[in-house]
Amino acid sequence: MEYLQAEATRQPRLVCAQGHSFDAARQGYFNLLVGKGTPFEPDSAAMVASRFTFLGNGHYRPLSQALAAVVVPHLREEGAAVLDSGTGTGHYLREILDAASAGGRKASAIGLDISKFALRRAARLNPEAVNLVWDIWQPLPVADTSVDAVTVIFAPRNPAEFARVLRPGGVLAVVTPRPGHLADIAAVTGMLGIEEGKDERLAAAMAQHFEAEDTVDVDIPLELSRAAAADLAYMGPAGHHLDRNQIAVRLADSPEPVNADAKFRLSVFRPRTDGAP
Repeated sequence: MEYLQAEATRQPRLVCAQGHSFDAARQGYFNLLVGKGTPFEPDSAAMVASRFTFLGNGHYRPLSQALAAVVVPHLREEGAAVLDSGTGTGHYLREILDAASAGGRKASAIGLDISKFALRRAARLNPEAVNLVWDIWQPLPVADTSVDAVTVIFAPRNPAEFARVLRPGGVLAVVTPRPGHLADIAAVTGMLGIEEGKDERLAAAMAQHFEAEDTVDVDIPLELSRAAAADLAYMGPAGHHLDRNQIAVRLADSPEPVNADAKFRLSVFRPRTDGAP
């Protein structure tokens, strides 16, 4: 898929080698999920609004900074590219692009997500990126060996496709929650708990295409208003089976600030070069 910058009076357009073209939506993203689209449920506009508010207030900034610290050193000084798979509202990608620029690396970027509501926000936050509505489980609309880094923050993984699009020496950074993540808020709001064996399943899923290189644990002690705690609970998977008002009611008797510990693991992988796990 090739990104073409159109004339100033026209919207940008994506054109593939077969001649298919896609015009940008007026909000700046491209919807490539034509036809049957995807069977997966995208995040709603309300869930995205909660996420945008929560992340915009900087509560998870230590995580985005840790992610940028891992990714930016692997970007070339010229012609670097980042694929943010499951970009959501684009806050983590924004941190990476800003850190790259501060370090003298000008990077292009692609953001993928199945939620058009998320990409409306991401396109405003990261106007220099190509933001695409796409199902990550399908073959990615990205050329072979075309990106220096792939980032996956709380999103599905497609190891074979990530390995295909990474350049030699590229890096894959995956963020997952650790046991105990937001346990205090989860107990009150009905958020889903962290499944046992998550690290082992991630390693097994990656083993055919990637070698584990490093892990970085990021702990963030949170002191939140009840409104911020409701946004935090609603912006994740709980938002698919609870509405924000239900969550707010459950938090109504919680003292402020609402205290919780966010516990993340940043796993760094390199594409395999030996062709075998």
